[in-house]
Amino acid sequence: MDLLSQIVARAKANKQRIVLPEAEEERTLKAADKALGDDLADLILIGNPDNIKTLAAKWNLKNIDKATIVDPLNNPKTEEYAEKLAELRKKKGMTIEQARELVTKNNLYLGCMIIKTEGADGQISGALSTTGDTLRPALQIIKCAPGISCVSGAMLLITEHKEYGDNGVVVMGDVAVTPNPTADQLSQIAYTTAQTAKSVAGIADPRVAMLSFSTKGSAKDAKDKETGKSVYIIDKVVEATKLAKENYPDLKVDGELQADAALVPAVAAKKAPGSDIAGQANVLVAPNLEVGNIGYKLVQRLGGAIAIGPILQGIARPVNDLSRGCSVDDIYYMIAITSCQAQDAK
Repeated sequence: MDLLSQIVARAKANKQRIVLPEAEEERTLKAADKALGDDLADLILIGNPDNIKTLAAKWNLKNIDKATIVDPLNNPKTEEYAEKLAELRKKKGMTIEQARELVTKNNLYLGCMIIKTEGADGQISGALSTTGDTLRPALQIIKCAPGISCVSGAMLLITEHKEYGDNGVVVMGDVAVTPNPTADQLSQIAYTTAQTAKSVAGIADPRVAMLSFSTKGSAKDAKDKETGKSVYIIDKVVEATKLAKENYPDLKVDGELQADAALVPAVAAKKAPGSDIAGQANVLVAPNLEVGNIGYKLVQRLGGAIAIGPILQGIARPVNDLSRGCSVDDIYYMIAITSCQAQDAK
């Protein structure tokens, strides 16, 4: 069974309640119909019920009546959600009128309020919305997981080269959210990416490599010409590795490691002898977003790897972002992925 089939099977085995706030969008509604037909998740669709039913008939969708449809303009819980949101954002000056406006006219805020009040377990948007629009209500309402202050995005990379990672599966972060993480944030990304490896990729034993262009001191940070201080590239990875080991004692992590030393046993034996992670890593943490995003796309396009994601991590309940160019299948599999994350979050 391939990884995507495994993810779908895990989602079906313990169904979660997933909100689709862009339910009147064609690809989203078609993905919802497929997911409902496969009994993948219990779906909450936000939108005008008449519009959704008309569109379902137009596209010959047979399973939409299995979903719960929430009409934002005719919702018996509007006042409950508005009061709760106003209370949550009181220190930021939000009034009850502003809160009421958000939960009736912004489906992404409404979806997050459904999750906050324990009516759902996760949310997926982005077919129509930007990443910022997806993240903003999640961070304001659901907030980060305990002990985490940094949201990041992981990518599942599946290669035919079974000798790498976990039988050809490698999880890489951050590829989507935090441009230049601090050492502390990088340590959090290591932990949350390992959690994603467990909950989504089914990797029972995550082994995290903190990547750099140096392996165990083989190179040194450049110095700023004006100040003479380290430019804090390699040193940041070294510090992040130290913090990850201190803050997450059960996490198997090592660094700084070059990518080949992280993945190839023969290279690891020469560059990082004695490391329990080098040559055996199945989770890779890039030193910044630039490296992570470029790296996974090169692996995908030149190396022929299948790339699944990005999967957002670090939020107390899963809220995932789609590409606006996503396909029906992309949304279907993200429903399964979000369900697996929700199982783990509980």
